[in-house]
Amino acid sequence: MKLTIVVQNLQRGGLFDSDGGREDRWPQLAERISSVEPDLVLLQEAEGWADAGHRQLVRAEHDLGMDGLLAPSRSGRGTALLYRRETLGRRASWNTDYADETHHGLGVAAFTIPGLPAPLAVTSVHLTPYSADRAITEADFAASRSYRYGPYCILGGDINYPPAAGPDPAWDRMRPYNRGARTTLTDPALQQQTAPVPDRRVAWKLAANGLVDTAWHLHEQTGDEALLRRTGNDDRIDQLWVSAPLAPAIVSYTLLDTPADASDHHGLAVILDVDLIDTSQPWTYQ
Repeated sequence: MKLTIVVQNLQRGGLFDSDGGREDRWPQLAERISSVEPDLVLLQEAEGWADAGHRQLVRAEHDLGMDGLLAPSRSGRGTALLYRRETLGRRASWNTDYADETHHGLGVAAFTIPGLPAPLAVTSVHLTPYSADRAITEADFAASRSYRYGPYCILGGDINYPPAAGPDPAWDRMRPYNRGARTTLTDPALQQQTAPVPDRRVAWKLAANGLVDTAWHLHEQTGDEALLRRTGNDDRIDQLWVSAPLAPAIVSYTLLDTPADASDHHGLAVILDVDLIDTSQPWTYQ
């Protein structure tokens, strides 16, 4: 069985412009997402999706033919997860017990997959953009919660920081506040003489938790530079990570960039072949 997973930052829910005015971009987002017929959709900035009886969540469920889940969020711009019941069945669990530990909230869904000795956990994340140090803690926390059901997990979303390796960001496009959060500290007196250094510690923390960046994994196998295209204006900040047993199952990675006006972030789609998951070393969370 193959699973197609989409990651997409909605940009203020797909319902508002940058100033908070009404701007319904959901039709464009639905077109982009549905173009790859996903089984899982990991969304960020689901602003307004819980309003009026979860009206936008229900709208998305109907438009995509999927079931949806919203994680509680202190910021009001939380994460969402949609899954195709025909492929994954009913969810085995949906855990939001520790959502308040992160700025944008957190929820972990688990699914029973034939052939896996433990559930497959799926987490949509949106790490805080305001502090790399806090984002590192959130990444550690999200990884730990994703492993709650065992060694098989998917974690993806708006990581908000440079990937563990690859091309440097486009510094000339980066806003000062993002440069401040996404670069290592150097002596201001020397900044005009040296190039900025991207702060890759958030991605390194995910890797330290045994997670694998799907785009980089395929790039190492194929050398295809297109796999490292930026998902945001200045860097590849949207990423999909999988636990090590799932790495052999990574079949493809595709950037989703049409319609162009759907969001200020490109989406990405990753296909996993569940039959290729390494099940030789199962373990339980302690």
